[in-house]
Amino acid sequence: MRKIHVIGIGAGDPDQLTLQAVKAFADTDVFFILGKGEEKADLVALRRGMLDAHRPDGAYRVVEARDPERDRKAGGADYSPAVDDWRSRRADIYERLLVEELGADATGAFLVWGDPALYDSTIGILEEVLGRGAVAFDYDVVPGISSVSALAARHRTGLNRVARPVQITTGRRLADEGFPAGVDDVVVMLDARQAFQRYADRDDVDIYWGAYIGTPDEILVSGPLAQAAPRIERLRAEARDRKGWIMDTYLLRRRTDG
Repeated sequence: MRKIHVIGIGAGDPDQLTLQAVKAFADTDVFFILGKGEEKADLVALRRGMLDAHRPDGAYRVVEARDPERDRKAGGADYSPAVDDWRSRRADIYERLLVEELGADATGAFLVWGDPALYDSTIGILEEVLGRGAVAFDYDVVPGISSVSALAARHRTGLNRVARPVQITTGRRLADEGFPAGVDDVVVMLDARQAFQRYADRDDVDIYWGAYIGTPDEILVSGPLAQAAPRIERLRAEARDRKGWIMDTYLLRRRTDG
């Protein structure tokens, strides 16, 4: 039966690959890479660099496919259906790749940024492909170092404080709902709208922000949000203009007594 490794490869730093990931690399015949066009070609190059470093034998194939575009303007009631449609179109691609590019007894791998369990669709898409019944395979999941863990490490801080919770959410939810009830430490991902600006006039919130974490283009900013927000906005705009895309995440920390 076909075997698939879903390998978390970290936030971008090749040195953050785990030993388990390296072992999975060695066990793989075909690596599947979904690209997002020329503007993100450097992400493909990073993955190929990891393969060059950890599979010097070259005894594998790389199969690239174009990732389908998602309707990023969809909001409100239209958001979930737009994501479901995108995932189904991705499942079509995965199914075709497994049928056409992976032998019946071969092992393939999908290289997932960060950790496959955190804001990634690969596991769910493979389950959808299995449910269709057109191709049979077994798969395992190799955890990776998420951008959240890498962000905290780069800023030399913890994600939570003693006896307090931390919540991971999206920029969309932060913008619509604000700080979650009873939570003063909030990690925000997928924030194209820079929802942290909602709190830029407060003097009791700190931010730990990072973009392109773990790559040569890494940018880090931390400090009181009222002071850091203008700098982050400027750096973010400059980086996006320069590269054509940006991946960033941040921790918002509300100061409390005690």
